[in-house]
Amino acid sequence: MAGQHEGFALGVDLGTSNTVAVLRWPDGRTRPLLVDGQPVSPSAVYADPDGRLHVGWDARRLAQADPARFEANPKRRVDEPAVLLGDRSYPPAELLAAVLAAVARAAVGAVGFLPPAVLTCPAAWDGTRRQVLADALLRAGWPQAAEHTLAGPTPPGTRLLREPVAAARYYTQVLHRPVPVGGSIAVFDFGGGTLDVAVLRNEGADPWGDSGFSVVADGGLPDLGGLDLDAALVQRVGELVGDRHAAQWARLIRPSDPAQRRDQVRLWDEVRGAKETLSRSTVAPVAVPGVADAVQLTRADVERVATPLLRRAVDRAREVIAAAGLSPDQLAGLFLVGGSSRIPLVARMLHAELGVAPTVLDQPELPVAEGALTDLPLHRPVSAPAYAGPAIAPAHAPAPPVSTLPAGPPVSTPPAGPPPALPAPTPPAGPPPALPAPGPPGVPSTLVGGSGTTAPPTPVPPGGTRWRRARWVVLAAVLALAGVATAGTLYLTRDRYPDLEFALSGPTRVKAGAERPTDTFTAVLGDRAYLGYPLPDDRLEVVAVDSGTGDELWRKQTGVTADSWTGLVAVPGAVAVLADAPGDSTPRALAVLDGQSGTQRWNRAIHGDDDVYFADDTAVLVDRTAGRLVGLKLSNGNEAWNKSNPRDQYGGSRTVVRPVGSAEAAGGPAFLDGTPRDPWAAKGRRLVQVGADRSVRLIDMASGDLVRQWGNVADLDDLVVAHEDRLFVANSDGGYQLLAYDLGSGAEPRVLYRAADDQHRPKELVACGKQRVCLLDVPNGEAARTEVVAVTEGEAAIHWPAPGVTDLVPLSEQLLAQRDYPEPKVTLFDAAGKPVLRDRDGVAVRLDEGNLLVFAEQTSTVPGDRSVAGVWAESGKVDELGQLQDIRSASCSWNTRVLACGADKDFVLYRLSED
Repeated sequence: MAGQHEGFALGVDLGTSNTVAVLRWPDGRTRPLLVDGQPVSPSAVYADPDGRLHVGWDARRLAQADPARFEANPKRRVDEPAVLLGDRSYPPAELLAAVLAAVARAAVGAVGFLPPAVLTCPAAWDGTRRQVLADALLRAGWPQAAEHTLAGPTPPGTRLLREPVAAARYYTQVLHRPVPVGGSIAVFDFGGGTLDVAVLRNEGADPWGDSGFSVVADGGLPDLGGLDLDAALVQRVGELVGDRHAAQWARLIRPSDPAQRRDQVRLWDEVRGAKETLSRSTVAPVAVPGVADAVQLTRADVERVATPLLRRAVDRAREVIAAAGLSPDQLAGLFLVGGSSRIPLVARMLHAELGVAPTVLDQPELPVAEGALTDLPLHRPVSAPAYAGPAIAPAHAPAPPVSTLPAGPPVSTPPAGPPPALPAPTPPAGPPPALPAPGPPGVPSTLVGGSGTTAPPTPVPPGGTRWRRARWVVLAAVLALAGVATAGTLYLTRDRYPDLEFALSGPTRVKAGAERPTDTFTAVLGDRAYLGYPLPDDRLEVVAVDSGTGDELWRKQTGVTADSWTGLVAVPGAVAVLADAPGDSTPRALAVLDGQSGTQRWNRAIHGDDDVYFADDTAVLVDRTAGRLVGLKLSNGNEAWNKSNPRDQYGGSRTVVRPVGSAEAAGGPAFLDGTPRDPWAAKGRRLVQVGADRSVRLIDMASGDLVRQWGNVADLDDLVVAHEDRLFVANSDGGYQLLAYDLGSGAEPRVLYRAADDQHRPKELVACGKQRVCLLDVPNGEAARTEVVAVTEGEAAIHWPAPGVTDLVPLSEQLLAQRDYPEPKVTLFDAAGKPVLRDRDGVAVRLDEGNLLVFAEQTSTVPGDRSVAGVWAESGKVDELGQLQDIRSASCSWNTRVLACGADKDFVLYRLSED
């Protein structure tokens, strides 16, 4: 029996969404292990009422009856103490063990025993997570975990191997692609649930005979995978059929009984199959349950929805390669693995952006599992396998590298500067005659006498003195009021946001630290810039500098650590730092540093899907785990108030929160998506909260007081925006209507606009002036026919075409429209819809209500030379500012005076305008 067992081996890739195993026979032949008859099995788990765990395709089928007992991605829950399925909690190790037990049963069924095995895990998993995997192996009845190190031979047991190492070994040992000793390869693992990117260096053979690939740099996007592409395509199908079959589509996206849930699963399976077909064909049908005619999806549909998602993936790949200290052209190879990497656009975009032709296989799900088998090498040839299994498929052949696409234009950075001083108001000409006595208090001396002095009294008839004095007092008062009115008119009619005198100067450099930072973050507020970067011990170091001179004011480290940081938020008198989290329920840190000294005031653990909104002295936490809003004092982090979310009839507490905008905040700098950078510019900050019960509440941020509440206003997926004294709501259905609520009263809402018919759906709602709102109207889901609809209360709506536009940023009544596909372009419209600046390449950001900064291409976290231009909104006049050298443009912050960016090894400050 021992001789029969010798030479068999099993490689297992336990993925976030799917699990793949590859079985090797003693003669070296390999084939995928079929689990429930399929080579790819979902990593899903379902707990039945008796507590028994079902996995894979069975779990997905059973979940249609009771989704609360289903976990689609147990690997994402590895950091949690327990996972609630139905009425029972399970340790994550038990859920993973159920998946591994199914693989073991399939292997025993194929060869009669469980062969020696190698199980892969993510490169970034620490000892705690690997221990969960080790516990899962023991629970599933596998031999205990054993890891290979350079310290000595690997002990007996089930070997653990990092996923990118397995992929790199497949690249060199199975595909026979050369990676010289000292050379590096990048592995781009794009799976169903996550993206993982790693750069590995070939260290040569270690003393124990293993190929020594070491991970030099790794990173990923835990919220980006094939499931996100599926969701975007489902939305596209909804655009194509939802208007004609609104009731049926509503049941598909919000099922209320088991039959409707089964139809929803069928729909997603159809869309997923169409996506895979479109990797080989240009058109694929989707059979929508309850709809007679199939919907035709095209490869153009996939690429339209995938492009903005994949742009993030490409940027992440560039970041990881740069973090390894390499440029893309120094790589010996770029290897694409994971099922989602078969989409042709993935390889094309990587090739175009990085200039390296990727290697991608017809079955990119298999290389990690098959590459894992290299950790159990065959030491001698065998004449024939002991087990006479079915015929083995030939070895996988890589697809030819894709052709190089032209790279986009370089990107730059924004200018800024204060508006020129306003002229002093001119007093009315011609002072009145000299008065017999000084004028009344408060009247300017120039209105009393031409020289500003009092003239000697003039003799008057008896009894006339009092009358004449009164007459002159009245005249002086009238003239004073006229002067005030003139000054007020000049103030109100002045150009509050004049054309900046754009003139890029600098840079002033600020040191980041002793080592090249893996990430950089910036925030600008007033005359201060805050610059942050992670330290080797996982703390964040923050540097405060004078934004005008670059002089360092303080340099401090956070008292908390994080595997990954997400950014800085500058608030009056403080700076907040936020950590990232791999999952919605995973804890992450929020810390607040004092703006004057840099001392950490407080920190608090929040979760990955929690939001935080800042006022000048309060932070409001949207605590989704506890289903509440919490007001935190910025001074010490203490809870000032908390308020439970509204609940629907089933106890659901999901919520959507939107800050109430102000004219002051909307007139200042904005983030790329148009969100104001200084939302606290106006006092009395408020939030609107949409509840699961369709209610809307208006809440004071400082006190938590409920200012006003309305019932039956909006669903959670409706478009909602609040600005000044108005709340605007557009329901997301076809044939929508746009409503306006007065935030200052309980009056009934006004209907501002109704869509022409059920073929029209709204998208991207923004406030664009005083009691004025703008939205994108997409007829029948056809992006090429998108229009802007602008409505001012009491006036008829106006329309104008905006083909392909996806985002709107207001500049008072002007609108900046962004189009991402096929290349990023911006158009600036005036209030009537006339283009002031048409189809400018790149992305634009608001410096203030009258001025824009345009980056010549999409911003990126990878250092590079970036071109920028300044634009005066009123005329569309463009000032080319040139290139910013070696900056990470996605890290930049700006106002009208300064642009602060992370660079390759430090930070840079640029002046944007002449004072």
